[in-house]
Amino acid sequence: MRALVIDDSRAMRRIVTGILEGLGYETQQAGHGREGLDVLEGGWVPELVCVDWNMPVMDGLQFVSAVRSNPAWRAMTIMMVTSESEHTQIVRALAAGAHEYVIKPFTADAIRDKLALLGLLPQEAVL
Repeated sequence: MRALVIDDSRAMRRIVTGILEGLGYETQQAGHGREGLDVLEGGWVPELVCVDWNMPVMDGLQFVSAVRSNPAWRAMTIMMVTSESEHTQIVRALAAGAHEYVIKPFTADAIRDKLALLGLLPQEAVL
């Protein structure tokens, strides 16, 4: 399975990537939403995207809206991984097309549990 990790923090990209690779994902990274769209437009389409909200150039909500407007990417699961914890922000992200929402700081188990809920744990991670 493939995952794209989009966050303007290099450290946060490394943390999320490490968790996902530990679960068996093949990953790519992007520093903001526009870079994430570039990866998708280049033909590398993942099953999962973990995206931060607050980023320069294109934020996470704009990225979610752009992905949801493209029929070729509608099957992609999007999980917001962000420090935005207000209920209204969570509702906005889910309404825009995100499937799940993880609030920073988080644990590896929290990510794993969300992926299990979504049915996106690679087979070897389930065993």
